[in-house]
Amino acid sequence: MADVTGFLKIKRKEAGNRPLHERIYDYSEVEQTLNSEDRMLQASRCMDCGVPFCHWSCPVDNLIPEWNDLLYKGEWKRAYDRLIATNNFPEFTGRICPASCEHACVLNINQEPVTIRENEVAITEKAFAEGYVKPVPPKARTGKKVAVIGSGPAGMAAADLLNKAGHLVTLFEKDEKAGGLLRFGIPDFKLSKATIDRRLDLMIKEGLIIRTSANIGKNIPVQEIIDQYDAICIAIGAAQPRDLSIAGRELYGIHFAMDFLAAQNRITAGQMFITGNQIIAEGKKVLVIGGGDTGSDCVGTAIRQKAGSVTQIEILPKPPLIRTPDNPWPYCGKILKTTTSHEEGCERLWSLTTIKFVGFDNHVKGVEVEEVEWEYIDGKYSMRSVPGTFRMIDADLVLLALGFVHPVLDGLLSESGLELDSRKNVKVNSNQSTSRQKVFAAGDVVSGASLVVNAIASGRRAAKEIDRYLRNI
Repeated sequence: MADVTGFLKIKRKEAGNRPLHERIYDYSEVEQTLNSEDRMLQASRCMDCGVPFCHWSCPVDNLIPEWNDLLYKGEWKRAYDRLIATNNFPEFTGRICPASCEHACVLNINQEPVTIRENEVAITEKAFAEGYVKPVPPKARTGKKVAVIGSGPAGMAAADLLNKAGHLVTLFEKDEKAGGLLRFGIPDFKLSKATIDRRLDLMIKEGLIIRTSANIGKNIPVQEIIDQYDAICIAIGAAQPRDLSIAGRELYGIHFAMDFLAAQNRITAGQMFITGNQIIAEGKKVLVIGGGDTGSDCVGTAIRQKAGSVTQIEILPKPPLIRTPDNPWPYCGKILKTTTSHEEGCERLWSLTTIKFVGFDNHVKGVEVEEVEWEYIDGKYSMRSVPGTFRMIDADLVLLALGFVHPVLDGLLSESGLELDSRKNVKVNSNQSTSRQKVFAAGDVVSGASLVVNAIASGRRAAKEIDRYLRNI
């Protein structure tokens, strides 16, 4: 490292967020940026730690010490070159990754890790601003045709590498624009859609073909794709939401989180609704069931829609503020996460199970909940109800942010007849190949719902295997 004692002289400094009283009235990105000088100083804190646990914890194997060193020296272009060598889309992960690298940073022993995630996005934005990022089409084409079905992070990563390898790649997306849940699931205040379009435009200039409103298995037969392409990569994600099959579920005003988030993202993009069936939180008592990132996104979106109140409940107990002895460094810290959305005005409640929905005139008006306790018995956690803790939470809009159970089976997967595993995900072998000849799969459709960075890593692995397959046929 250029400054092996930088971490002793420079304190961790985050870019911070836009003022709360300003940001809740728009959908622009919340996170601010540091000036270049401060950012380079933050990179100087990356110490010569010997074993880079940050690299060990990163799903895409980012060369973090290398590009931090280059950033500190002001060699922004070389830093970007090292960054893009392992990650197709650092502008995405730099904004929305939970940064397991920072949890594993040696300096996190003292709870002051290097600002790795912010450094990553700063390098990328500087590269675009300075014109370092240019389309580089492959010098030669192999003549082999590849269909990538699904344009989320896994599909985009696979398509990008396969196109760079010289294959003729078509990226299929069932919705009206490419990007998958990056576009329709993540709010603009976390990830501007202009950032997605900028990368997609670059990929198109490099020769990638994108077909939208192409729902394979619905408006395009699966066999047609199999007949026309030399290899297929399925990357449709795991979009089947987990439901709550309890009394009152049929009441109006209860929606899946992704329906709510996608609707607002389309409004933000200027796409008008054809029908009047909008999911709007304005003036309502909003209850978000589910304490994860999707639930947090619902909180921030509901606040921007001027909800009367927002409550978020979680069935698990409240996490600790600091690591417990059974969760040591360098593993990802299982600690309380307070997002910018939570800071904007939300009541958070833990250890609550939902008993039933209560309504009037066919519209939800409240939710009956009960407190639970968790016990660790024989190596497993078990839940038991706490007698006498029934209560009602008033709500006239309920958003179910309970995660996803498996890929949508109807359409592509049912028509293709691919073998599924016990969790109803697509079953693949060690080379990402499915039960059908020349059909591969990547991302959440294989692993179940996971992180964007894991999807990118899976897409990259699939691209490598597909390239090897195509060069041997």
